[in-house]
Amino acid sequence: MKLAVYQGPSPAGDIDAAFRRVEGLLAAASAAGARMLLLPELFLPGYNQPPFAGAQSLDGPWMARIAGMARTARCGVTLGWAEAAEGAVFNAASAVGPDGALLAHYRKIQLYGDMERGCFRPGDAPPPIFDLDGMRAGLLICYDIEFPQHAADLARRGAGLVLVPTANPAGFDHVPRVLVPARAHESRLIVAYANLCGSEGGLEYGGGSVVVGPDALPLAAAGRAEALLICDLPQDWPDAALSAQDRDLRRIWRASITGRAAPRRSSASAGRNVPASTDPKISMSASTTQTSET
Repeated sequence: MKLAVYQGPSPAGDIDAAFRRVEGLLAAASAAGARMLLLPELFLPGYNQPPFAGAQSLDGPWMARIAGMARTARCGVTLGWAEAAEGAVFNAASAVGPDGALLAHYRKIQLYGDMERGCFRPGDAPPPIFDLDGMRAGLLICYDIEFPQHAADLARRGAGLVLVPTANPAGFDHVPRVLVPARAHESRLIVAYANLCGSEGGLEYGGGSVVVGPDALPLAAAGRAEALLICDLPQDWPDAALSAQDRDLRRIWRASITGRAAPRRSSASAGRNVPASTDPKISMSASTTQTSET
């Protein structure tokens, strides 16, 4: 399958300009053979546009227009946008298929910084998984991918591809260069990370959009400027290139500190193919042990 990943400036509240750009990008992506176009976080109306008074519902005009554009281009689109629902505003992402049907909808769990926490309610549902041209795909948004637990959870539930709209500021290059490849490798995923570039209301974006394979190597990458990446997503990887953490991890339990014996691994957990070190329960136990030591 071919994936298109767009990196560009924020629409900065100009909704008509945003839709003109989406229409052109879908046409270009479709002409290149892509089945899905990935856009950045809060592309509608733009990331740095608090208080997001114009946020819309999932069944509102924004998503209806996006669905129509996808049908016309015969190319799906995944984008971040401001969703109004339940008396609140959510930092959301939706995946729409080439036929215009809604494939998945997600509300960001890990809100970042004062602006997001002041404007949005965090999501409380697990990231969704959906079928995309024979692949199992999941959604995360920006800061979510920096947490190993979320990527590991998607992998544990069968995802092989994670689409991540983002608005990563300048000065955080370690995210696309280090953390995204780490998430891809440790959970044996393809991770596509679509960032903004340029500036908006005094906020400078870092660019660096990337598609990374489970071998932690980039399949496609952008620099600082506007770019449309077209990337073939391989289906098979040599075993030697994949993480063996799930097989090789040794758990060390100190009964004198935890006050309890080491738990026995169930047959279900022993057979899973996701690194146990990224399991939220294991992380929590490790944190508890460290706190007790100090």
